[in-house]
Amino acid sequence: MADLKTMTLPVLPLRNGVVFPHMVVTVTIESAEARRAIAAAESTGGRLLLVPKTDEGFASVGTIASIQEVSRDDVTSALVAGMSRARIGAGQAATGDVLWVEAEPVTDEDPGLTEMMDEFRAVVAEIMQHRGIGPAASRILDIDDPGQLADLAVYSPDLSLEQKIEVLETIDVATRLDRVLGWMNEILAGITLRQRVRDDATERIDKSQREYILRQQLESIKSELGEGSGDVTSEYRKKLAEADLPEKAADAVEREIDRLERMSEQSPEHSWIRTWLDTMFEVPWNIHTEDQLDLPDARSVLDTDHTGLDDVKERIIEHLAVRKLRTERGMTAAEAGRRGGAILLLVGPPGVGKTSLGESVATALGRKFVRVALGGLRDEAEIRGHRRTYVGARPGRIARALIESESMNPVFLLDEMDKVGSDWRGDPSSALLEVLDPAQNHTFRDNYLEVDLDLSDVMFVGTANMLETIPAPLLDRTEVIRLDGYTDREKQTIAREHLLPRQVERSGLTPDEIVVTDDALAAVIDRYTREAGVRGLERQLGKLVRKVVTTVATDPASVPVTVDDEALRELLGKPTVHHDEAKDRTQVPGVATGLAVTGVGGDVLFIEATAMDGEPGLTITGQLGDVMRESAEIALSYVRAHANELGIEPEALKKRFHLHVPAGAIPKDGPSAGVTMTTALVSLLTGKPVRDPVGMTGEVTLQGRVLPIGGVKQKVLAAHRAGLREVIVPEKNRNDLDDVPDEVAAEMTFHVLGDVREVLDTALGAAS
Repeated sequence: MADLKTMTLPVLPLRNGVVFPHMVVTVTIESAEARRAIAAAESTGGRLLLVPKTDEGFASVGTIASIQEVSRDDVTSALVAGMSRARIGAGQAATGDVLWVEAEPVTDEDPGLTEMMDEFRAVVAEIMQHRGIGPAASRILDIDDPGQLADLAVYSPDLSLEQKIEVLETIDVATRLDRVLGWMNEILAGITLRQRVRDDATERIDKSQREYILRQQLESIKSELGEGSGDVTSEYRKKLAEADLPEKAADAVEREIDRLERMSEQSPEHSWIRTWLDTMFEVPWNIHTEDQLDLPDARSVLDTDHTGLDDVKERIIEHLAVRKLRTERGMTAAEAGRRGGAILLLVGPPGVGKTSLGESVATALGRKFVRVALGGLRDEAEIRGHRRTYVGARPGRIARALIESESMNPVFLLDEMDKVGSDWRGDPSSALLEVLDPAQNHTFRDNYLEVDLDLSDVMFVGTANMLETIPAPLLDRTEVIRLDGYTDREKQTIAREHLLPRQVERSGLTPDEIVVTDDALAAVIDRYTREAGVRGLERQLGKLVRKVVTTVATDPASVPVTVDDEALRELLGKPTVHHDEAKDRTQVPGVATGLAVTGVGGDVLFIEATAMDGEPGLTITGQLGDVMRESAEIALSYVRAHANELGIEPEALKKRFHLHVPAGAIPKDGPSAGVTMTTALVSLLTGKPVRDPVGMTGEVTLQGRVLPIGGVKQKVLAAHRAGLREVIVPEKNRNDLDDVPDEVAAEMTFHVLGDVREVLDTALGAAS
């Protein structure tokens, strides 16, 4: 290319490709700019500069080309031959709408890259061999010029436009060849990997087809030899013949076995059908345990397992007596369950023994026991099961519990029914309606099994901490039995007979190595726990026993270790319960002691009132619900309306009042705080403090009537635990006081009142 010198040439932009030296290509002329460049080349002897152009602008290097031929039909294409690379100079001018630039031709020099050229030829030849164009590789071997050899890489469809421009702009031959060699090695590696993946996949497919053919031939041989009974479908048919399945279930199993027989083992459905068949044979379709309806023995089991709760035990015995009588008079167990089988719902605070009561019922009946935890359940499919079309489908919890119990008449404990939720996946409580309805549950259908399950002989026992969060239709299908909590004497007996022995056994001690006095047990209950149940008591006893274990392990000669009242402070630390809290809180006017029922049982609720200068009105704090806010409004309205009768100065009512219920982080609501709020306001405005032994409960009307409330027993037990000795209850709740244990009632004074004036006289007056 020695005859080429720096020259000024018209520019033909290339937007979709790159033309290299030694290439003869046809360039499509699509724009007016390109046609003008072709026309301008007539003045330069048919030479022009081909320059790639991207969104960022022109390349820094172009290719000097000569026009070999131009189609004359509106100049739509031109045949051009690349001659030499050319650097684009600084001088640029536009003449007649054509861009002219100075082009400095560049001549490739041979730096003697024989080894790199051989490697490049080998890599490109292998790539072409993989693509089935191996014979064309021989033409590459004939090129001895390293620069021209490197330029041939741009024919690869794997290089991008930017990479091709980079090759054009690389003037140094060694650098150019090294760069394209690296790219070709990457392309070859990718092609090799894809080929290996394809070969592996083909090999697996061929192997599967070969195994399928051999398996079919093996089955034919076994059939000819009369040895075909060992195949999968024959095993399932044998199981079906031996199993005592209901007619509809047997028909469904037969249909699926027929499908399995016609299906290839390579089909995904093959394993799904086998899993379904295995599950169907696991269901105890006609297996029932025999009920032991010996009522004295059942009562003995309940008394052994649980101390106290006599009312609850009586109701359970009545339930068993109904089943016993109906069974003795000719009804089947299932009919007895459908016609007289109420669903027992044990409601009470944590730690009172709801779950263990359900287990005791199973023991008394001689049935299997299964616990189904419902707390936090939000997916309806957990009850009804997943449809078989879903990957990982399985039966619901009801069907799985039957399989686990290995009988069709276990005792099902539906634990935490008040904590069932719902979201976009469905409403599990709606599915439970069919489970618990005696008129429907004999045909309960699990979505996975797709056959009816007879649950009529299952005894369902539910548990809950509170009724308010249980859906009304679900609650309507149950019979509520309340477990309101234990007295201190009952707790002491439970601790002596159950809790302490269990903690001693778990710790590795023997009963003769630790002695806990009755006074110590009473002190733990009185000064270290305040609860309706015994869960916190067991934790404290566990802590006490661990301290003793440490002593025994350190000094074996110290056994037996005696724990008395005086040793408790050292073992358990400072007392955490103070019974004089009500006395301290009610020393100033404006504080009244109310009683409430929460999710953990009865509790004492202090209501504080204060007044300040400002716009008349009422501020309510303590995270109260709408019902308690309405009670506060009613209380203030009653006080305003009866100020003269109550001895309140009119000027005092012109202030702004603030009612607060402490423990502001805990939500509170309910219709039993009206009299307490009224008493707190009257105490504030009259300057008379509420008598400290008094706790109260009841709702108030605008006319001053005291309305009945619920949970009297729980509230009285809470008042007793808190050290209160007088309780004000509504007149309409007089009969509910019969439920209060005698030992608690003997220590309490009950004021049964129907008018708020009587409440105020009792709470603010002299002790009666």
